Amino acid sequence: MTKKQRAEIILTELEKIYPEVEIPLDHKDPFTLLVAVALSAQTTDKKVNQITPKLFEVAGDPFKMKELEVEEIKNIIKEIGLANTKAKNLKGMAEILVEKHNGIVPQTFEELEELPGVGHKTASVVMSQAFGIPAFPVDTHIHRLLTQWKITSGKNVVETERDAKKVFPKENWNKVHIQIILYGREYSPARGNKEKDFITRMLVDQPTSLEKKQKS
Repeated sequence: MTKKQRAEIILTELEKIYPEVEIPLDHKDPFTLLVAVALSAQTTDKKVNQITPKLFEVAGDPFKMKELEVEEIKNIIKEIGLANTKAKNLKGMAEILVEKHNGIVPQTFEELEELPGVGHKTASVVMSQAFGIPAFPVDTHIHRLLTQWKITSGKNVVETERDAKKVFPKENWNKVHIQIILYGREYSPARGNKEKDFITRMLVDQPTSLEKKQKS
């Protein structure tokens, strides 16, 4: 089975169980999405969603975030991993957005990745989900599943993103990356029971009829 054939099966099956998807991080605009994604590093989306309402109540835009002291931001997000670093990044991010972009979240990878605490994955999520620009954000969960499904043998998320973009149609990128995350959580957790993981069985554990014919 080719990688493109695998990708077609993945798309078909994911569409059956997740025909409509929304990013799991609560937000109301590009800025709050940017903040939420930046906070989600090494932290669950659930925990981020518990913290951000209070943060956005006092600093729901770059101008208000810029006025907060780092210590004030840290006190609000202290339950999140890497709170010290993230508080500094949010302050610095807000300052650059206000001073360089008039408080508007930019719509290019280059400008987004210039912001403190914003790597390529975070920029990709914002580009795809806030602005609808095709991108394929790859986190450790997507990397794990696409490796498991033999879409990639990439040693890191950069190589996995490259391989994913080759086999999944561009018009599907913004949706399928969320579908894969949802599937991983529900059907194929990194740790725990994987009995529900039918896509892996289809692609890996059970040879296809075509492969059976080739072997016979």
